[in-house]
Amino acid sequence: MKELEQIVSKLQNPNCDVDELCSLTAKAIELLNFCKAKLTKVDEDLVKLLENIE
Repeated sequence: MKELEQIVSKLQNPNCDVDELCSLTAKAIELLNFCKAKLTKVDEDLVKLLENIE
């Protein structure tokens, strides 16, 4: 999350050049996909744990 916040700050800077914009956007997408995968895994694990309780 911290790295994503740093990227957003850089993207909001009007002095961000086009090449940096492209690389920062690609990195942000990579981080978002990583976070999404982690959250999906945690969700699946929690569902399994809750099923065992019932």
